[in-house]
Amino acid sequence: MSKICQITGKKAMVGNNVSHSKRRTKRTFDVNLFRKKFYWVEQDCWVVLRISTAGLRLINKIGLDAAIKRAAEKGFLNA
Repeated sequence: MSKICQITGKKAMVGNNVSHSKRRTKRTFDVNLFRKKFYWVEQDCWVVLRISTAGLRLINKIGLDAAIKRAAEKGFLNA
């Protein structure tokens, strides 16, 4: 499974490691992802999501149902 948040759509970014001598080598900045289990009251079932911390804050702010609907509209949710 790829490292993409199912709620916000965040994914890994590419940047540079910069040494003391200013030599640059490529690196990736991974998203802070974790698997979290939520109880979806409207559907009366448990849902396991792979989300970032920003996605968790969004769910706490607007609710699980609204966050899932927003992610489905934007195409982030693949279920």
